[in-house]
Amino acid sequence: MKISLMRFLVMGECPAEWLPLDLYLFRDGDTVFYVGRSYRAFDRVWNHIRNGYKARSDVGRFLLANWPRSLHFDIELLNSQSPAFDRVGRDAAAAEELLIRRHRPCFNDSLNDDPIALPAAYRPPSSPIRCPRSLRGLRSQAARAVREEEKPGWIAE
Repeated sequence: MKISLMRFLVMGECPAEWLPLDLYLFRDGDTVFYVGRSYRAFDRVWNHIRNGYKARSDVGRFLLANWPRSLHFDIELLNSQSPAFDRVGRDAAAAEELLIRRHRPCFNDSLNDDPIALPAAYRPPSSPIRCPRSLRGLRSQAARAVREEEKPGWIAE
């Protein structure tokens, strides 16, 4: 399941069909920034975003520092119990490790022998936050971006 950050931010609650999803990726095209695992991936993605304000999550801080470009980043939510992870016995930890080894994400330190360097086009997590200082403001700008994208004749940059 793939969703843009802007659309994720305007969601009120986790849809019931997403409850079993326990793996997540933050990416922009082919560049994967982070792979994670959590009992409920939807909630963990929100934790990263909230903790970005407090500098407790590098990936959350990265999203806020790269605003508004990050609105177009994708979040992928996956289920470790899906057939895609048969070769690792549908084990959540092994599935996460498989994804980390496959994508070599920029911000994963453990299980990542050769992380991809953050491309120069992005601001590092240590950069100043460039978005609204509240979740309400963040969600409001995301909702505006979704409305703009849905207008007839909208063309992606």
